[in-house]
Amino acid sequence: MSSQDCNDMLGDSKAIVTNQPGIHEKLDEIVAKHLSHEFKKPYQAHTQAAFDEMNALVQAFLAKNPQGEVILDACCGVGQSTRLLAKQNPNGLVIGVDKSAHRINRNVEDHQHADSYQADNYHLVRADLNDFYRLVKAANWPVSKHYILYPNPWPKSKHIQRRWHGSAVFPQMTSIGQQLILRSNWRLYLEEFQQAAGQVGLLGDISLVEHESDSQEPALTPFEAKYLASGQNCYQLKLSRKSSD
Repeated sequence: MSSQDCNDMLGDSKAIVTNQPGIHEKLDEIVAKHLSHEFKKPYQAHTQAAFDEMNALVQAFLAKNPQGEVILDACCGVGQSTRLLAKQNPNGLVIGVDKSAHRINRNVEDHQHADSYQADNYHLVRADLNDFYRLVKAANWPVSKHYILYPNPWPKSKHIQRRWHGSAVFPQMTSIGQQLILRSNWRLYLEEFQQAAGQVGLLGDISLVEHESDSQEPALTPFEAKYLASGQNCYQLKLSRKSSD
């Protein structure tokens, strides 16, 4: 469920093709099942080690900045979004996570050619988010914003449980962050996530992402740039916790 490998050419991206006419009929049932059953899969050793390293950095940051913002960039791919979020939040600490060492290692090369994106308040880590999310939850990181940008859509109906909102880790992942921000070029993915999130008290709206030429901000990810250059719409779902009042 990580970000897909990025094509170097812009403007050649195909639209999502799916056999699903609307929100999956079993979505609510799947989410309810995961909410009622604890996810007990053992942690992978490499993710535990990666988390321990990141946790030490987060705790050191919070010790110096008790009110500091911790921002999580899940499925960060090559890390362009992580760098941009770090630049946009200079007083925060941004942690980018992706399961692919190849994608994360590309960040070093890309960074050399992206002077306007440079920032020093971020870290990239290779880890399995199914484990990393649970470790973040257990450590109670005070995450202010949690980004999931252009995850693999798994558009076939039979693959609903491979989407984040159909996965066993959904209860833990949605408990992280005061705000949860998703982007996708498949609106139905966000509509499903929005419906699933309602079961855990997260509410929000879907909006259209502005085209780069209409905004001062560059595309957050290479995928976003490619989709927009292909004439596709990109959408954002911004969720916040429902007030307990």
